[in-house]
Amino acid sequence: MRLALLGPAEGRTDALEAAAHYVLSARNVDRAVYLGVDGALDALIGRLASELVGENPSAEAVWGRSVRACLHADSGTIDRYLEAERQRAALRLFESLPDAETRAVEMLGGALILMIHDKAQLNEEDMLPARLLLFGKSKTPVIKQVGQRWFLSPGELGDAGLMLLDDDDDGILLTQCDARGTVLRQERLAMSRGTKLRVGAG
Repeated sequence: MRLALLGPAEGRTDALEAAAHYVLSARNVDRAVYLGVDGALDALIGRLASELVGENPSAEAVWGRSVRACLHADSGTIDRYLEAERQRAALRLFESLPDAETRAVEMLGGALILMIHDKAQLNEEDMLPARLLLFGKSKTPVIKQVGQRWFLSPGELGDAGLMLLDDDDDGILLTQCDARGTVLRQERLAMSRGTKLRVGAG
């Protein structure tokens, strides 16, 4: 699995759009989470979807769009319509945290990941089961191990702001990028596998 983390745009809508296009075109990402809470990603995705298929890009309106686009169309027009709908559907991999206190969870490499905008909102109960704590409220990237946990932030979008996490047989590979996808740092996160209890016959 590959998880992309987009840091807060803080008004840099061009950087957010560049990061979104990079995630879509250059990376085989399974899930992309925007760790800002300013509504910027929702506005961007809504605009991109409308540019692709029209002013009502919702999934519920797909049948109406298909009838209007294809009923009397030639094969080339139908192909272009289907490609636009495919690109619209691909935008669904993006999601946003609705507010500063909402937690989102994911499993990656057998480890529980907790995502939040502001890590100050976390409590001991939140942190206890999580191995990776991902947060958005940081001007610069954070990659810090504390005990068995990692605290990670992509930083604000611009010179940084994009973080990719890949799980494989060797654990989790972190790639830190700027908003246009230039790799700034790579690091394999040390993740203990835990202790297995072996019970022998009495």
